[in-house]
Amino acid sequence: MIIQLVRNATLRLDYAGRRILIDPYFADKHALPSYTGLSPNPLVGLPLLPDAILDGVQTVIVSHLHSDHFDTAAQSLVPKDLPLYCQPGNEATIRDKGFLDVTPVADTIEHEGISITRTGGHHGTGEVGGIMGSVSGFVFRAHGEPTLYWAGDTILCDEVRAAIADYRPDVIVTHSSGAKWPDSAGERHLIVMDTEQTIETCRLAPGAVVIATHMEALDHGTTSRAALRAQADDSGVDAEHLRIPADGESLTFEV
Repeated sequence: MIIQLVRNATLRLDYAGRRILIDPYFADKHALPSYTGLSPNPLVGLPLLPDAILDGVQTVIVSHLHSDHFDTAAQSLVPKDLPLYCQPGNEATIRDKGFLDVTPVADTIEHEGISITRTGGHHGTGEVGGIMGSVSGFVFRAHGEPTLYWAGDTILCDEVRAAIADYRPDVIVTHSSGAKWPDSAGERHLIVMDTEQTIETCRLAPGAVVIATHMEALDHGTTSRAALRAQADDSGVDAEHLRIPADGESLTFEV
């Protein structure tokens, strides 16, 4: 298994002979509006040209329809005939964008020798969780490959804990920017994992490698790679247990 962090939540996954593109977000640096007033988004450019990102891609997975996970640039550049998997309720919108082979994953599907299971999560709590709406993670399993749990846009919650306990993943991908979103009173609430929750995820899965992504790409993030590394080190979570890749970096795992 090879996992390449492209930028933000966008991953290229080479798994069981398939190349899978996850949550494509292709916007140019500063091409999209700010979330907080601090800066236009994304904060950084792509580390690869879109043609290079798409090279060899055979399958696409879209966890949810927020613009930083499936933006208009990606919608125009990703080939429309590739098989695309999404969460239930998003399929009609994606088909309306011209995609021809869209399958919602309610539970588990089998795809070219890969078992893909949808998991739940909470993209915030209370009013903000309602604003953010439904999100998904996915567990990937295949003969001869590590079990991968990509948690998606979620805080650490019961669904994440259950997925770790039930699937015993070898590798866990978290979204760890500590992004926050305001409620109607203007108070900002956590919508993905922060440093503390990422470190707690490591403690929940002492035998797994945790890969922290979705960092330093959007202006509503509240932590950095350096801050997460420092706090993990202080907490006794070493660099083999918690990996924090740079944009464009690839990580290889074997059973």
